[in-house]
Amino acid sequence: MKNWYKFLFVLLAAGVSCASPEEKEFPESFTVTVTNPASFDRNDVMVFIPANELSDGFNAKAFIVLDGKTEIASQYNLNDKDYPGIVLVLDGLQAGQSKDLTVRYNKAGESKRNYTKRTQAELSHKFGGEWKEREYIGGEFKNVEYLRVPPEHKDHSWFIRYEGPGWESDKVGYRFYLDQRNAVDVFGKKVPEPALQKAGLDGFDSYHEMQEWGMDVLKVAKSLGVGSIGYFNGQSALRVEITDSVDCRIVENGDVYSSILTNYYGWNIGDSKTDVASRLSIYAGSRLTQNLLTLSDETDNICSGLIKDPKGNLFTKEGGAESFGYIATYGKQSLNDDNLGIAVLFSAPDFIEFTEDEFSHIVKMKPSGGKLTYYFVAAWEGEPGGIKNEEEFISYLDQTAKELANPVKVEVK
Repeated sequence: MKNWYKFLFVLLAAGVSCASPEEKEFPESFTVTVTNPASFDRNDVMVFIPANELSDGFNAKAFIVLDGKTEIASQYNLNDKDYPGIVLVLDGLQAGQSKDLTVRYNKAGESKRNYTKRTQAELSHKFGGEWKEREYIGGEFKNVEYLRVPPEHKDHSWFIRYEGPGWESDKVGYRFYLDQRNAVDVFGKKVPEPALQKAGLDGFDSYHEMQEWGMDVLKVAKSLGVGSIGYFNGQSALRVEITDSVDCRIVENGDVYSSILTNYYGWNIGDSKTDVASRLSIYAGSRLTQNLLTLSDETDNICSGLIKDPKGNLFTKEGGAESFGYIATYGKQSLNDDNLGIAVLFSAPDFIEFTEDEFSHIVKMKPSGGKLTYYFVAAWEGEPGGIKNEEEFISYLDQTAKELANPVKVEVK
């Protein structure tokens, strides 16, 4: 009998010693199955595991996600109320493929992981100077997580670095003017690593010339740029120009997902006003920005669109059950005089019509229940391994439109 106990003890000890380092550090676990329901392969797949589906006792400060024995870069969204929970990006899924992932965690403590930073969101304004009428004189730029826009601030006030918040993936960067223009612009990137922190440190003009990281590649002027919020009044697109006040917050600034929330209070759209919350987000490996709008009052339309450029060929598709619609242009329309594709993608049930005004190609959309979600994208040929011609861009758009209409399924077991 004593020998039997000794044998059992040896077996138990061997079991403990055979536990992997991950199992020792993160002893609790559950399985998540991710399925691609579509008949096509997909790359760079964002997976979202909602907070309310996580196991009891889950500790967001001490967890990892494993694909077999390989750890996958992930993050926990604590502040993004639209995507609270675990976010990760898979390299790809084949048509119809299901993949089991293991989430391991420790109920106590904290364990920070060091992943490659593939997304970024930032907002930087000056401190230490002073306002003289509508210009900010002196001071130094510092990054902040929140800003209530001062009433003095207008375009070219020299107060906000590169004039607004910025967000980027390892493929492309964006900014929007946090002033009365409220239009979205594009930073073409020559490098995969974060670059926004280098933009605009030595003045507004620096990023209009080619830098080692890339440059501003889109001229916005009075147009909708790419994906800007607007209201179509029957004649032209009204950007979010006249408001009572505006504030902006960096919600998530993570390795694989970043987001920005901007509140426009009292947006004047003619005979009425509405409050609009815009949550912009981007994830690793993707050029797409998602814009999720929440409106305090129903409007007959929200529009978005693209700058009109004679060098850009126009393409439109209304979409359907198996594909988002889009409005897009492609051609030598970048500020570097090379190829740039830009597009807005939308769910077919939200579509009203395509139209135009003097400055923009426009898509009108119908909010439902005070909500509207659409996407926008830019693809610059200077991006490493990027899209080089019109045929490739349209193929990319068609694939992306199908992926948006057929999202992956995530099941927590």
